Amino acid sequence: MSAITLNILKPSVNNLTVRIFVRAAGLDFDEVDVWGQTGTPEFLAKDPAHLTPMIEEAGLPKGTLWESCAIMQYLCNVHGLSRFYPEAPGERAMVDSAMFYLIGTLYPLVARATYAALSFPHYPGEVGASDADAAAKAVAQQACEAAIAEPLDVYRAFFLDGKQFIGGGTPSIADIRLAATLEFLRAIHYAFPPWAEGYMAAMEAALGEAYSEPVADVRGYIDYVRSQAS
Repeated sequence: MSAITLNILKPSVNNLTVRIFVRAAGLDFDEVDVWGQTGTPEFLAKDPAHLTPMIEEAGLPKGTLWESCAIMQYLCNVHGLSRFYPEAPGERAMVDSAMFYLIGTLYPLVARATYAALSFPHYPGEVGASDADAAAKAVAQQACEAAIAEPLDVYRAFFLDGKQFIGGGTPSIADIRLAATLEFLRAIHYAFPPWAEGYMAAMEAALGEAYSEPVADVRGYIDYVRSQAS
């Protein structure tokens, strides 16, 4: 049995983030697909938030940890993976900022723009989850899609600022989180600016099979939902 058990849902880019990371880092792990199981008493006893990705690992105070960025930060700290998560306070702060900006600003827009196309449920209280008519939901979706351009360009202008990756010459955990998130935008045929297309290609080239193997599940799911809509 491996030191880390990684519980995942294959179509999710939040899960994809950690799936890429553990492979790129060369960690010893078992991967368990928990599709349809996150509401069971057995799962909730370990993860009352019923969220994935979720790791089980002996060094954790409660034995489990969820949230993709927290998982990557923890594993980098445990295994001394400074190539993914720099130790210098200023450089680490930039990686943290890039991830938190994604979670708080960019990802909510990506979710609202793509979840309907992906057949994912919307969050309670949002237009997509309301009894609004299809036209109103379409307007809200289009507004979110249009709004993505501004925070996305923040990554080009500020976090990358002429570098190939947020981490500099090699990808950091912030790069993994960003590249995985952008994969969902393929579901709506999002018109990426050239720099973003180049960035995603560079990420896949840099990480190789660690990226391309798990991302095939997300891309396969996107292809499936597209085929059902056509």
